[in-house]
Amino acid sequence: QVQLVESGGGLAQPGGSLRLSCAASGFTFSNYGMNWARQAPGKGLEWVSGIYSDSSDSYYATSVKGRFTISRDNAKNTLYLQMSSLKPEDTGLYYCARGFQLATSDYRGQGTQVTVSS
Repeated sequence: QVQLVESGGGLAQPGGSLRLSCAASGFTFSNYGMNWARQAPGKGLEWVSGIYSDSSDSYYATSVKGRFTISRDNAKNTLYLQMSSLKPEDTGLYYCARGFQLATSDYRGQGTQVTVSS
């Protein structure tokens, strides 16, 4: 069955960095676009970034553009999100999902918590 397992979250200071990983299994990872989404406390799910199956293109939400970088390693079936210049408003539960966009995602992991605080 499809499994997506996120890791790498934690506590970071404002201006700091974290790298999230998402290990995929149960499907041919290299055939699918993937995306990251997040949910802040008391708010809805927000799409953060998406990447094509072959890494040929990627897109970002305006709120993270220039600070976050999405990437993938199809040989390792792993999706990444490098987060830099973190802000308190980046706090939330981060999910990886199968599909390029949130609206077309059919599977999502359990999430990894990111907290940005001094």
